[in-house]
Amino acid sequence: MSGRGEAPPLAVTMGDPAGVGGEIALKAWLATRGDADAPPFFLIDSPDRIAALARSVGIDVPVRSVAAAREASAVFRSALPVLAIDVPRPVVPGRPDRGNAASVVAAIDRAVALSVAGDAAGVVTNPIHKESLYAAGFRHPGHTEYLAELAGGVPVEMMLASPQLRVVPMTIHEPLREAIGHVTVEAVLGCVRRTAKALREDFGVVRPRIAVAGLNPHAGEGGTIGREEVEIIAPAIATLRAEGLDVAGPLPGDSMFHAEARAGYDAAVCMYHDQALIPIKTLDFHGAVNVTIGLPFVRTSPDHGTAFGIAGTGRADPASLIAAIALGAEIARRRADAAGN
Repeated sequence: MSGRGEAPPLAVTMGDPAGVGGEIALKAWLATRGDADAPPFFLIDSPDRIAALARSVGIDVPVRSVAAAREASAVFRSALPVLAIDVPRPVVPGRPDRGNAASVVAAIDRAVALSVAGDAAGVVTNPIHKESLYAAGFRHPGHTEYLAELAGGVPVEMMLASPQLRVVPMTIHEPLREAIGHVTVEAVLGCVRRTAKALREDFGVVRPRIAVAGLNPHAGEGGTIGREEVEIIAPAIATLRAEGLDVAGPLPGDSMFHAEARAGYDAAVCMYHDQALIPIKTLDFHGAVNVTIGLPFVRTSPDHGTAFGIAGTGRADPASLIAAIALGAEIARRRADAAGN
């Protein structure tokens, strides 16, 4: 890792500069820098832009440019460390500019490279604006798919985690009509196996209990409201149980997220994006964390978007970013302990 007997800092990407990423990074530093147990982090952005942003929204945060990730830990308690990256176009809060898209992607690339090299404990990504990235030639549905490619095309899943609930949507950034067609036995098997592995290795759950949602209303009512549960999901669950995994389902999506039901499992695997994200965002909109499981490096993110409507106003809530930083550090520690570092 760092070679100095301590965990390296986390790398926080800039996200879309017209969004709230810079503001919540400033607020996250202000909220945690006095806590000796809080993990240090550095922001990959323009130091001048971040210092100006702090002044414009009235946040009293000293900003310090660092030349290398390893300098951030020593700086963190007295100033927000910022590893410089060029932001070529003037930033107007709430108005994304495709001219800055290359910098947004470069910040992600830099954070991943530093994590792979061991100079950063992991990657914490601020929200991006996909439309402006697409206009500049970005061809990935989102962070998750791009990070998987950077890792060599490894299979990954998107987990949303909070103290109340962990969910893993089996299909993510695609139209619902297409997502339904991707519900296969192989997809269920792979998603549940990766979820169980992440729960054991990254979350410290010794014997994970996983609930699997059905696709259709009432989990298909025994095949009378759709056949996917009978022909796809249940056979996959039978295979997983034969492997020794504690898997329940297929369960009706409308009755598996109340408090009593949630007490019976450690994570819920859902068939499509909104089936998973609606319950967790309802339960903990500001504190849930997006975790990419299956990557060889740690990646977490706030579970919200760029919030252009409040960008530059000083009203952005940093809770999800703070939680993402804390969880990223926790996962990194578990992986380092398992590796004997």
